[in-house]
Amino acid sequence: MSTENLVGLDLLGVGHRYRDKQVLDQLDLSIAPGEFVTFLGPSGVGKSTLLRILAGLEEPTSGRVEPTVDRPVVSRMMFQEDRLLPWRNVQGNAALGTRGRRDEAVELLREVGLAGREKDWPSELSGGQRQRVALARALLHQPDVLLLDEPFGALDAITRVTMQQLLERVLREHPRTVLLVTHDVEEALVLSDRVLLLTESGITRELRIDQPRPRHRGDARLAGWKEEFLEGLLEADHALHS
Repeated sequence: MSTENLVGLDLLGVGHRYRDKQVLDQLDLSIAPGEFVTFLGPSGVGKSTLLRILAGLEEPTSGRVEPTVDRPVVSRMMFQEDRLLPWRNVQGNAALGTRGRRDEAVELLREVGLAGREKDWPSELSGGQRQRVALARALLHQPDVLLLDEPFGALDAITRVTMQQLLERVLREHPRTVLLVTHDVEEALVLSDRVLLLTESGITRELRIDQPRPRHRGDARLAGWKEEFLEGLLEADHALHS
């Protein structure tokens, strides 16, 4: 995908209600083409709902989402669960939902570090390897917008960092617009161009990070920002449950 074809999104008054509970309310947000935006926030404020709306899996009850291009926009979502089919091998899972692109699936599997594992079954893979297959599957659809709903949340610390580094490398080679939901503040600061704190009051904190990637996790500025966001998360969680 060439950089001139990257897609941005404008969220205009987006809201969503589940029965008597409003989880998103009049959300206005512009996402630039090729931007990596992460949403932090306590559980229950609508982070995953927002991703589902952007993926076209749910309709907002108010407002709308407008892409910055005049063509259909392809979005793909990656979840905390890998959602691999146990009766398909690795290559078959990576190519799920595509036709005639099994060779491309093999190439993407190589890029995510699974060369030679194409014929293995999901049961033969570790959790991190299964998520690598899920990432390859999402990228095979060549999405304009990649939506990540805590994709590394169930992994151990070392595997999580490895997957973060893998994602950075893959996005350098296949640039696209990315939206991530995570509870890991450090993950947000290491990966993102912009970090947003979403609370029941809307977006209450925004940080644009101009540091090049890869970023050093011990950087003093990242440590300071991490402390600020952790305090904001604690305050938002207290307000939500008080």
